[in-house]
Amino acid sequence: MDDAVRGDEGAPETFVALRQALIDRQPRLPKRLAQVAAFAMANPDEIAFGTAASIAARAAVQPSTLVRFAQALGYNGFSDLQSVFRERLRDRVPSYEERLRALRGHSEAALKVGILFEGFATAAEQSVRLLRDRLRPEALDAAVSLLAPADTIYLIGQRRSYPVTAYLNYALGKLGVKNVLVGSGSGNDPETLSFATPADAAVAVSFTPYASATVDHAQRVAAAGTPLVVITDSPFSPLLPPAKAWFEVVEEDFEGFRPMSATLALAMALAVGTAERRGAR
Repeated sequence: MDDAVRGDEGAPETFVALRQALIDRQPRLPKRLAQVAAFAMANPDEIAFGTAASIAARAAVQPSTLVRFAQALGYNGFSDLQSVFRERLRDRVPSYEERLRALRGHSEAALKVGILFEGFATAAEQSVRLLRDRLRPEALDAAVSLLAPADTIYLIGQRRSYPVTAYLNYALGKLGVKNVLVGSGSGNDPETLSFATPADAAVAVSFTPYASATVDHAQRVAAAGTPLVVITDSPFSPLLPPAKAWFEVVEEDFEGFRPMSATLALAMALAVGTAERRGAR
């Protein structure tokens, strides 16, 4: 069955080509290989530096599945696939890490707080830079084209994604665009979303681990024919099947915390772009 997902062009030689190959072949991947693909796209550094045993354990598969996954993509073995993930890291400049190590040599509390700020600021800069390199202007235009003519825009997000939809609610409201922030304390979100129609639009935001309610709400509005724009962190996100337009945003982390800088920059562009397009109509 794995042979069915092999490409005629051979094994991808770069991470960009590998990522695109996985997106193209996703519908044809067997269940376990799709599970590895989703883990690899969400955790590329783990693939680059982990052992086959540690990666398999985290991805909840057998080590032999990693070998099958690599061979299905045209590689001789898992180490050949792993080298592509390692190559992705070679162009990164670790100067900020050197600065942080220097700061850690001091014990003053004020400098320790400075280390935190330096780390979070650097993670934010890297996140925005990654999004700028990856984002296609035509994808923004397609999303705005869905949002601008909507009677009402429904904004769906929970947990760490909620500040993004809350900002969109604020910005769109200030810009005169009718919208509804989904996430009431009374628990009547399904009833709120039942008013969505094909004349409306929705924006759903969720990152790994995906909020089950956000996935359910997104599927609900899409089933009603409401155009759906998705912001997520992987081409294997469960939010993607019903989406008319989507954006992949990967926020870099520092000490396990991820600033939302890139996501909020994207949200701002969508809000202002939508208002500008509506004004031009």
